[in-house]
Amino acid sequence: MLNNVVIIPTGDELHEGIVLDTDSPMIMQEIIKLNGRSNILRSQPVYDKEDKIIECIKNHADGKADLIIIIGGSGGGHRYSKTLGKDYTHSSLDLILEEKHSSEVYGKNGHMWSKLICGKINETLVINVPGPYDEARATIKAFCSAYKIHSDNLKEINCSMMEALMEQYGSRETDNIF
Repeated sequence: MLNNVVIIPTGDELHEGIVLDTDSPMIMQEIIKLNGRSNILRSQPVYDKEDKIIECIKNHADGKADLIIIIGGSGGGHRYSKTLGKDYTHSSLDLILEEKHSSEVYGKNGHMWSKLICGKINETLVINVPGPYDEARATIKAFCSAYKIHSDNLKEINCSMMEALMEQYGSRETDNIF
């Protein structure tokens, strides 16, 4: 079971206090529904910098967290357009996760970029959810449902989360899903 859970919000706007973190309390509620005995720690928001995100994840993974949830930074639209903000959660996770499964979606409207990763560092399960509230809610609910059935199957968990994310976009067409 997920007894020790760490939530790590990312984003310069959160760290600076410009934007209020409404995702963490909602995610805490979903984790408590999954395991009412979970100890949940919300980390201070981390800047959108790979080294800061990696350092924070490693510190909590070394502290015996069962699950680390990274909020935000899943977009990566800057890879496609220099006018879009830089998001480094997915690239940070790609660098440090020993075992992982990921899926990605991007679309024509410039908004639908998201890479979701589910993996492990040491014995700690690490997932990311998008920053927008509705997308975060859909993906964490999908995680909780999938985890009950497939707790050791990273691919199934990740695919369930991506399906939930895609449902948030309705009938909008996407260019690629990996």
